[in-house]
Amino acid sequence: MEFHSFTSLPDKTTLKQLNELHNRVFGSTNGFSEDLQTKHRPLILAAVEKEIVVGYKIGYERKVNHFYSWLGGVHPDYREKGIGEELLIRQHGWCRKNGYMTIRTHTKNKWRNMLIMNLKNGFDVIGTFTDEKGEPKIILEKRL
Repeated sequence: MEFHSFTSLPDKTTLKQLNELHNRVFGSTNGFSEDLQTKHRPLILAAVEKEIVVGYKIGYERKVNHFYSWLGGVHPDYREKGIGEELLIRQHGWCRKNGYMTIRTHTKNKWRNMLIMNLKNGFDVIGTFTDEKGEPKIILEKRL
């Protein structure tokens, strides 16, 4: 397993694979590539097995010293192998190295594995909100 890091849009092949994996994990790309192009100081991490992206974690600078962990997922065939947690650890290391003081993320109760992984890795639940689709979301934040 290799881990690749990008601080701007990756090459077309990687971006296409990220889109495909995002669609596989979430059932839609929902303008994923277009939204990614608008993010300030992005960090895109990709777990690659035999030249295929099997996991990813994407975040960006939300405001000075504050990073937002936006999207991530692991291909169903590669889950329960520690890939998601390794991506999280690498993201947090990069954030510390680049001067961020906090990381925030949002998740849903239905994504229990993500919620549990975040809690195990030092995030605190700081609130909830209802998104534009009327679904409740959990706000988590971690001080670095």
